[in-house]
Amino acid sequence: MNSADISAIGLVGFDGDDTLWKSEDYYRAAEQEFESILGHYIDLHDAGTAQHLLKVERRNLAVFGYGAKGMTLSMLEAAIELTGEKISATHLHQIIEIGRRTLQHPVDVIDGVREAVAAIAADYPVVLITKGDLFHQEQKIERSGLRDLFPRIEIVSEKDPATYARVLAEFNLPAERFVMIGNSLRSDIEPVLGLGGWGIHTPYAVTWAHEAEHGVSADAPRLHQADTAHQWPDAVRAIAAQAAPQGR
Repeated sequence: MNSADISAIGLVGFDGDDTLWKSEDYYRAAEQEFESILGHYIDLHDAGTAQHLLKVERRNLAVFGYGAKGMTLSMLEAAIELTGEKISATHLHQIIEIGRRTLQHPVDVIDGVREAVAAIAADYPVVLITKGDLFHQEQKIERSGLRDLFPRIEIVSEKDPATYARVLAEFNLPAERFVMIGNSLRSDIEPVLGLGGWGIHTPYAVTWAHEAEHGVSADAPRLHQADTAHQWPDAVRAIAAQAAPQGR
């Protein structure tokens, strides 16, 4: 890689959940357990349980934030609403236990991630930008065994243009020299593209409905696709080559 390519990109960011390690699988399992509890009270096919839970979670994001704790509180609220306040204390306690198990789920690093991040970090500064509950995210980072790869870690409550702009300002870096890698077009890619940066999208097998809503076009000029982590180094090199003429 020549110096012009390296200087074209000044920072590569990585998402955490469902990009570096598996996460959404455990939330889906929690929702299925939640529905099985509500099945004691309501007809799940008629009540639109999942849609109601999503509505409650969205309503509470600004208060509870993202993550398993907010999900658990929203489950409790949705259960009380859907059952007309008839749900038993025993079942409410079971919902709390669902949340507890979700907070304690194993951290399974996705295949190829460590090698890909290390390869990119050999040529570029890297930063981990992950969203959610501070305590839970810190635990997952530690259990992932990936902390040593990231000199800088940002745990944020929301991934929006203002958050990314703040991080880039702290690095004294223009957005056009920043690449963000993640599974969520809504949180990892769209805000960065809007600032003039670059995105590498690696879809995960399952996506929370809230994160599936976005305005990113598949042919966005600064968007690259990588099916797996193994493809990240090549994708970053391709962006560096594409960006190099603009940086001269």
